[in-house]
Amino acid sequence: MGKAGGNYLKASSERMESASSMLEIFNSLSGRKEPFEPIEPGRVRMYVCGMTVYDHCHLGHARVMVVFDLVVRYLRSRGYQVHYVRNITDIDDKILNRARELGEDYHALTARFIEAMHEDAEALGIERPDQEPRATESMEQIIAMIARLVALGHAYQAPNGDVYYAVSSYSRYGQLSRKRLEELRAGARVEVEDAKRDPLDFVLWKTAKPGEPCWDSPWGRGRPGWHIECSAMATSCLGPHLDIHGGGEDLKFPHHENEIAQSEPVTGQPFVNLWMHNGFVRVDEEKMSKSLGNFFTVRELLERYPAEAIRYFIVASHYRSPLNYSAQHLESAQASLARLYTALRGLTAAPAKPLEPTFLARFQAAMDDDFNTAEALAVLFDLAREINRIRGDDRLAAGRLAATLRGLGALLGLLHSDPDVYLQSLPPSQEAAELNRQEIERLIALRDAARRDKDWARADRIRADLKAQGILLEDGPAGSTWRRET
Repeated sequence: MGKAGGNYLKASSERMESASSMLEIFNSLSGRKEPFEPIEPGRVRMYVCGMTVYDHCHLGHARVMVVFDLVVRYLRSRGYQVHYVRNITDIDDKILNRARELGEDYHALTARFIEAMHEDAEALGIERPDQEPRATESMEQIIAMIARLVALGHAYQAPNGDVYYAVSSYSRYGQLSRKRLEELRAGARVEVEDAKRDPLDFVLWKTAKPGEPCWDSPWGRGRPGWHIECSAMATSCLGPHLDIHGGGEDLKFPHHENEIAQSEPVTGQPFVNLWMHNGFVRVDEEKMSKSLGNFFTVRELLERYPAEAIRYFIVASHYRSPLNYSAQHLESAQASLARLYTALRGLTAAPAKPLEPTFLARFQAAMDDDFNTAEALAVLFDLAREINRIRGDDRLAAGRLAATLRGLGALLGLLHSDPDVYLQSLPPSQEAAELNRQEIERLIALRDAARRDKDWARADRIRADLKAQGILLEDGPAGSTWRRET
């Protein structure tokens, strides 16, 4: 978000703190919406499972990052001090396999994809978390947690040297996913060479294989399993008891279930009060996957659509619902965002102005209802319609509403650009593909000259020619401006 967007967000925050309605969030652990009450009044400890960095981020990763960026923005606007942690998994089987495939050192591979992840996140207006711990930099905490689990009888070292978590040692296993051990065990099987005591047990520490990166531990040189990494990083950064833990729906089982089972015996406290999970991403109503050939990276999408339109597309669906990607849906998002920017054109929206209370209250009521962004966006469009209705008669009042539109948009990470810059940067229609900015400006200059000469027929002809190629002109006191038709 640019500096102006930050100012609008600050203006919004000052008004939100005095809000009286109660924020309710759907808790995956209880299966219902619950009033949000942090462990410590005014402070929120929030952890989100981040990326395993062996490839470029795809649309599913983008959804996780945007959803929880939005949650943090709104919590802060309500006056909470949020400590937001999103980890990076930088040692994993997938990473090592990809490094071998490319003939690349795994450090170089992960460094390259971490940088790419940050670039993609910045493009989508996602603010950096307060902490971004990496697994390879958290070995001391990981090993200490495994050692404690072994000492408590929740883990054991198998004959092959690996250390496993004993699922049967934790009586509440399955509480998050609502899965029963008997059913899970019936569907599992143990390979002949498997050293686990129970087919449901999962690895905490893997014995080093020749040529693989490894670390010293009480159980020999090796590296951690995936699940223990998050438990160790979350508790070391935020303490034993978290307010919110988030991630994609696909992580609920087994990853988040395993995090609970690992963390609570060690700390002796509830691990997380409120679990949030965003829905799956689908492509043309099918699950997104490389095998189906419908897999889109953020970078591929950024080549086709403005970054803010991609963010709008994600925000327009409720975070718990499936997100269905199609070219038509992205184009619709692009056009919808253009309508909001069109309402802001030519108006001075001073960030110091207080936000209009009626629209603010409606927006807040939507967001307080489990972050109902679809309803919150409806408030923005009502604002845009009111701005367009009164702008010709009362530009001062229209400017005050524009400040509200900017401020509320900022809470969703939207409307931080200059309207003309956004509208002129939209991908051209097929008819206008060969009409570049320089040619557009040249034709507008010719039309302005024709108008000065009172050659109205020529001026109208140029305007019509531009419109036929998807370029719309708007005449004002300061001259003509243009935008691409959406």
